[in-house]
Amino acid sequence: MPEPFVPPPYPYDRLDDLKAEASERPGGLVDLSIGTPCDPPPSRVLEALAHSGAERGYPPSIGTGAYREAAARWMERRLGVTVDPAHLAACVGTKELVAGLPHWLRLRRPDLDTVLYPAVSYPTYAMGATLAGCRAVPFSDIEGIDPADAARALCLWVNVPGNPTGALADLGAAAAWGRARGVPVLSDECYVEFTWDGPPRTILEHGTEGVIAVHSLSKRSNLAGARAGFYVGDPNLVGYLAEVRKHAGFMVPGPVQAAAVAAWGDDVHVDEQRARYLGRLRAMAAALTSVGVEAALPAGAFYLWVPAPDGDAWALARRLAASGGALVSPGEFYGPAGAGHVRVAVVQPDDRIALVAERLAAVA
Repeated sequence: MPEPFVPPPYPYDRLDDLKAEASERPGGLVDLSIGTPCDPPPSRVLEALAHSGAERGYPPSIGTGAYREAAARWMERRLGVTVDPAHLAACVGTKELVAGLPHWLRLRRPDLDTVLYPAVSYPTYAMGATLAGCRAVPFSDIEGIDPADAARALCLWVNVPGNPTGALADLGAAAAWGRARGVPVLSDECYVEFTWDGPPRTILEHGTEGVIAVHSLSKRSNLAGARAGFYVGDPNLVGYLAEVRKHAGFMVPGPVQAAAVAAWGDDVHVDEQRARYLGRLRAMAAALTSVGVEAALPAGAFYLWVPAPDGDAWALARRLAASGGALVSPGEFYGPAGAGHVRVAVVQPDDRIALVAERLAAVA
């Protein structure tokens, strides 16, 4: 008889001991472990959320016309691509979409059983495969993927800018790889507004055939608690997923959809947030470097991907908790290939980042 599935420990629950240690510092814990925004959304977004009048009826699963049109206009304005709102659909944040896609794709192609994903990456790519009863197969180089794994692939994930490293992969090459093999390529672009090296990029610059781009307001507009995102791209894939999700009852709440329209339509708050995160990245990188922990600025996103000086990520995490009162994430949370690093999320206010720097300097 097959063994029942037992969920593994949630990675961030493993930080409880370090959290307690960091909390003992005067001034308390500075949590840099999870990418939870601390800054407020724009007031006009909150006004739309509070006064939409949309709370009584069931919202459309695919998203209202206003929701889809606002998202499409944002892509044209900020990413330079024109998409048809008919080939764009809402999702409840993007984590549920990332986790659910392998299951829904396997219903469509039960002869395939493999999800390909970056070796150092957001844990939900692999967990989504596991929850769908699929093989989760990491890759370091897309051209080095075993042909046998490619032949079994339901999909391939890319993430630009990448979490946790901030790296910028070649999206054109990923799209071409997938098309040559008939493998859907799913591009998670939720950090796209925080691209530091060059312009923001999307896989849809290279056409829509066989690809889907995934976007979210969680990071862009500090709306992680509202759960609003969308997926867009290949008309056949988007249409199939929209129908499946409609049957399953996935819906972004009506008031959240109204708030999202306001958020996608406003770029000023994003430019302000970009400046905040870049300043925090620089401040935290300088604080770490000053105590002998080299921290380079990323190409994108708001994380520092820091190699542990002696290769022991947990030792570095303990040091930062004990000396700086800062909670950070060991790199193994993002796959075995991430061991030896820690991820530092600069999602706390400037004064809390400064407090960590002061504490570290005091014990250096």
